[in-house]
Amino acid sequence: MVNTREIRADYDDRSVVVYQAYSPHIAEPALDAQRFVAPFKLERMTWIKPSFLWMMYRCGWGLKEGQERVLAIRILRSGFDWAVANAVSSRVVGGNPDVRVQWDPERDLHLRPQQHRAIQIGLRGDAVRRYVHDWTVSITDVTGLAHEIHGLVRAGDLEAAAKHLPAERPYGTNTAPSAYF
Repeated sequence: MVNTREIRADYDDRSVVVYQAYSPHIAEPALDAQRFVAPFKLERMTWIKPSFLWMMYRCGWGLKEGQERVLAIRILRSGFDWAVANAVSSRVVGGNPDVRVQWDPERDLHLRPQQHRAIQIGLRGDAVRRYVHDWTVSITDVTGLAHEIHGLVRAGDLEAAAKHLPAERPYGTNTAPSAYF
């Protein structure tokens, strides 16, 4: 049986890229500080996604209200691995875990669901504080890239669009919580 749950990400030896989309009100201060700062709220759950195309599905290529700025957040692999190792499935009822994981259908360039699933990691409490204060290496605005790829898709040039996608590949982790499988 083929495992339909595989973490795919843009990463190097030290860090991994996750995506989030925000209003300019939150994105601009974060870009300036290279950290999430007010008005970002540490008290709320925040969802990070290593899949660029899943993020495009979620934010409508950066065109949805309140999600007009797409950010690529490079975080330490040690932090990402900690989050995965400490995750509880979002299907588990009760408790108040600091890390939730859910698996949703990956998306293609037309944002259609695929058979394999992409991970989303929800952080709250201590986990979101670690994400903001300890794990974040850099924050880059990739809204222009999102719009460029979307334009190529709309023009029917899927080959060119695919060439612009971030290089995501299977991500190996030494952790295997029950929420992962």
